[in-house]
Amino acid sequence: MSVLVVVEREPGGVDELSLQALALARTLAQGASIEALAVTPPSDTVSQGVAATLGEHGVSTLHVAEHAVFGSYAPTAVAQAAVELAERLQPAAIVGAGTERGNEVLAHIAARLDLPLAANCIAAASGDPARVTRLRWGGSLLEEADVHGAPTLLTVAPHLVTAERAPAGEAAVEHFAPTLSEADQLVRVTDRAEDDTAGGVSLADAKVVVSSGRGAGSPEGFGIIEELADLLGGAVGCSRAVTMAGWRPHTDQVGQTGTKIAPDIYIACGISGATQHMAGCKGAKTILAVNTDPQAPILASADYAVIGDLHEVVPAISAELRKARQT
Repeated sequence: MSVLVVVEREPGGVDELSLQALALARTLAQGASIEALAVTPPSDTVSQGVAATLGEHGVSTLHVAEHAVFGSYAPTAVAQAAVELAERLQPAAIVGAGTERGNEVLAHIAARLDLPLAANCIAAASGDPARVTRLRWGGSLLEEADVHGAPTLLTVAPHLVTAERAPAGEAAVEHFAPTLSEADQLVRVTDRAEDDTAGGVSLADAKVVVSSGRGAGSPEGFGIIEELADLLGGAVGCSRAVTMAGWRPHTDQVGQTGTKIAPDIYIACGISGATQHMAGCKGAKTILAVNTDPQAPILASADYAVIGDLHEVVPAISAELRKARQT
């Protein structure tokens, strides 16, 4: 038996969240082989570096599904390729990253196989049924659940499983052409609209994120947040309340229904720390909270706190940073 992991690629390599999914898959496999599935159009090639990276994370074989529809994101087509491969490999489990795409693809796989899907898992153990631990209620509690049916289907909660290496040599690469119907190819990305306001560091990838909530006071109040983020080479985030007010785009939202981040440092200014928001920043290595309320919920999770008005504290931090750079 084996465990099949649906991996997501990024330019020049493999997405970090897919590597995290591989780490959990290895614990589920208990020594069985780890197989990976990637999709690509026929005109593209999977670099040798991808196979080497996957091999370093325990993958024995990389199965590459080739079809023209994979020139863009096509979730039902990816799901069908995974189902077709699973029929041949008969894996004990199929695992995906807990990204928007990963959850969507695994949901389609579950529907096609008429099996349950456990999303946002942080631990798993094989068995009949399999036992998983997963996040519930925006990360406010952990649930232990039995997942019935074979193969076990699950996705891995972002940034809560360490992508540790487990060298197995370079993964062998096998190509196949999945049989896709017109219906399989119906849902796909046909165009992209670039956000003209976006620029700089991606929120999901930033090593430093500076966020604010309603405490900013207005859209213009984010000027000092943007200034600090720029000085630190980071990205600007915000709370759900801010996007609901129309002050910032949804792409800036940190939270369960926004972007889940894992920066080296997260500076949260004027954010109370609602459960939904904290679910999005659980992966942060260090949290600095700036808040006028010493009883704000976010302080329970913060490593450092400044009790004060962000409109005074943030400009003072920026001024000290500029001063330090001049010396």
